[in-house]
Amino acid sequence: MRYDLHIHSKYSYDGILEPKDIVKIAIKRGLDGIATTDHNTMKGGIKAKGYEMDDFKVIVGSEIMTEKGEITDLFLKEEINSRNFYEVVEKIKEQNGIVVIPHPFDKLRKSAFILTKKDVKFIDCIEGFNSRCIFQRYNKEAINFAVEHGLKIVAGSDAHFRNEIGNAGIETDEEDVRKAILGEAKIFGKKSSQ
Repeated sequence: MRYDLHIHSKYSYDGILEPKDIVKIAIKRGLDGIATTDHNTMKGGIKAKGYEMDDFKVIVGSEIMTEKGEITDLFLKEEINSRNFYEVVEKIKEQNGIVVIPHPFDKLRKSAFILTKKDVKFIDCIEGFNSRCIFQRYNKEAINFAVEHGLKIVAGSDAHFRNEIGNAGIETDEEDVRKAILGEAKIFGKKSSQ
């Protein structure tokens, strides 16, 4: 089972893809599921969820900008309007969601969450591979931090365009994708040519 856990639709300010097209492309690329994680909204995820099938899962999420940097949340049920890191984490947990820090340490992004040891207790996973990181050392730094602090490692393409969908994600034999994310999923990925 292969899942790309970081995709943007037209509901992101910098996205252009229709949720229906994202699902079609993901299926053609051999994925078993995706997470739609638009900037500060779960609208794209809700729309994409309408195209979910028995053999293709859609995770509703978003990528929320907080004062500390971006947080990706997975398995949302309700929109989160706060932009305060601690409130956002609380709202994700209230929904039984998963807190992921995307592209941490990527110093080329103003939105990067530069993690510290103090942040560890608030998060579930680190995105250890993001296809849009220009310098792979940022992905390596994320993996090293996750290993050092016992955090789960996931991956995603951070796709904004068709050709990026499926460039990164997780692989697992586990049927339950939530268990896979919080368990022992393996990451895969290749760099996007931006």
